[in-house]
Amino acid sequence: MKMSLTEFPDEHVSAIIEMALSDHVSFADIKLEYGLSEAEVKALMRENLRAGSYRAWRKRVRKFSDRRENYK
Repeated sequence: MKMSLTEFPDEHVSAIIEMALSDHVSFADIKLEYGLSEAEVKALMRENLRAGSYRAWRKRVRKFSDRRENYK
């Protein structure tokens, strides 16, 4: 059974955010561990980060994914 984004305990939300912010963890790794798609991770990040922090993270992910085939 899949959990909705609001059902994750705060500790899991923090862990997911930490994984998403890491340059060494892919969206596929997050999906394996927590069952969240890339879009769901982005929604979680948007809800829990300040707007500027979220935009900076997305910009960094886009920039690196353009250069590397398997970044995130």
